[in-house]
Amino acid sequence: MSSSFDANSFLRQCTQRPGVYRMLDAAGTLLYIGKAKNLKNRLSSYFKSGQLSPKTAALVAKIAQIETTITTNETEALLLEQTLIKKWRPPYNILLRDDKSYPYVVLSNDEFPSLSIQRGIRKGQGRYFGPYPSTGAIRESLSLLQKAFHVRQCSDSFYRNRSRPCLQYQIKRCKAPCVGFVSEAEYAEDVRLSVLFLEGRSDSLAQELSQRMEQASVELEFEQAAQYRDQISLIRRVQDQHSMEGGHGNVDVIAVYSLPGGACVHVLTVRDGRVLGGKNYYPKIAIEQDSADILNAFLGQYYLSGRQLELPDDIIVNQPHEDFPTLINAIFQLHNKQLHISHQVRGMRARWQRLAVTNAEHAIQARLSSQSQIEQRFNLLAEALNEEEVKRIECFDISHTQGEATVASCVVFEQAGPRKADYRRFNISGITPGDDYAAMHQALLRRFAKHESDSGQLPDVLLIDGGKGQLQMAREVLQELAIQEITLVGVAKGVTRKAGMETLFLNDSQTILSLDEHSPALHLIQQVRDEAHRFAITGHRARRAKTRNTSTLEGIPGIGPKRRRELLNYFGGLQELSRASVDEIAKTPGISASLAQNIYSALHNDSPT
Repeated sequence: MSSSFDANSFLRQCTQRPGVYRMLDAAGTLLYIGKAKNLKNRLSSYFKSGQLSPKTAALVAKIAQIETTITTNETEALLLEQTLIKKWRPPYNILLRDDKSYPYVVLSNDEFPSLSIQRGIRKGQGRYFGPYPSTGAIRESLSLLQKAFHVRQCSDSFYRNRSRPCLQYQIKRCKAPCVGFVSEAEYAEDVRLSVLFLEGRSDSLAQELSQRMEQASVELEFEQAAQYRDQISLIRRVQDQHSMEGGHGNVDVIAVYSLPGGACVHVLTVRDGRVLGGKNYYPKIAIEQDSADILNAFLGQYYLSGRQLELPDDIIVNQPHEDFPTLINAIFQLHNKQLHISHQVRGMRARWQRLAVTNAEHAIQARLSSQSQIEQRFNLLAEALNEEEVKRIECFDISHTQGEATVASCVVFEQAGPRKADYRRFNISGITPGDDYAAMHQALLRRFAKHESDSGQLPDVLLIDGGKGQLQMAREVLQELAIQEITLVGVAKGVTRKAGMETLFLNDSQTILSLDEHSPALHLIQQVRDEAHRFAITGHRARRAKTRNTSTLEGIPGIGPKRRRELLNYFGGLQELSRASVDEIAKTPGISASLAQNIYSALHNDSPT
């Protein structure tokens, strides 16, 4: 109990009505804001020292003054509490750091419409799609649309001032309407197909494209058929990622998972039964210990802080809390919308709930277990390389079987961990089978020759899984492209080929980088190298198996020419079919669950080598 605060005297005068309380220290600094249905009962609980958690005890020890504000009911207390928390952000309250509104995709009303991202209040002309949980989720959709249907995504000022096509036309991401390279009718059709995708009607879109692909094949328009095939492939890939579709309604699925050291709240956004994506929040944990209390505090700030967001019809959570009825009433008073909060759900909604819990659990485990370690490893590697800082590492590896189906992999690590969105595979061709040096040369040239048309990011350190020859090849490629700011490290396996016995070459074959086998910097190099090796092997096996898939498909009992054609049309080709899960295969017309399992087993019977 605080020596400077007379709790007994304060509690004797305290009201039992609902309201908000503010705890301050001796300097008048606000420590904590809370609400209560009964102020006296709630505040009394803070001064039962034998029942306090360490964090709460630390708060109570600092209290010099408590101020209260009486409200008519608990709902008004909750609204006032959230207003004050947002204004003052006390150190002992849970704080929602991201106060941004959700973004939308906007289709403009121009003669040649554009697709763009917009946050906050809807303004201006155009059609809005969303909201999306994050700009990352929205950029993923826009990137796919750009690849599949070539609708422009440039600003109006950039569009109006073009006299020749930009880089997006050169890399086949736009049809250059700015300089009249596409007719209004053709562009309008591309926009229509994009709208079908944004509306969540991917099945109808894929079916329409499948019919066009078949017709183009009949008419011997094979180039056009190939374009339709690629579009179908992109759409099916997104459907694999959004395999949790099939429900209905507008729902926010919110799950909390807490561990010693932190908690994660995952918000899964579902609109019209379609999962648009999810976002992780890591609220600053104050005195709340229980997961249900953390979730309740988060929901209050998330829905009552005045953020610009589109409210769902239902909220699904993984933890019940006695204050949820108060929260629902507060949301109704603030937004004039009646919501329903549930945690016991079935069917598709239960799958959404499990997905949100899984994401929250994985995110907090990864954050607590690896972030500090990987940052330390990056710092120690920078020190070992005599670099001021290392932010990005890329590693290349080559995989093949006696020269067959050669594949090069590129994996990317940053201080937050693996950046899988930037992983790349390169199918190597036009070289002597088994020539790893030529394969490495081709992969590096393809990666760095076009870096300006990709993300524009270059690594600080480039790891090459191989000996002196591969390292020299990397040097030649970088010199050919006049790239000088990258540190090269060759990772050659030692005589025993055991982890910790590698030989590291720094920038050239004469300079050896010596790291102790227990060095965290060496462990980082090994981790990145192993990931590149894994990624290369999986790509190689997929490419090698591709030549065998047709005969395997034909040999499956129950798969005749008609069903084989249905499968290939549905997925756009064998490669996408081989990537599909059993559930995705079973969605194909005429394919039962048991037959889907047989198909999946037949396509994945290639044992690891």
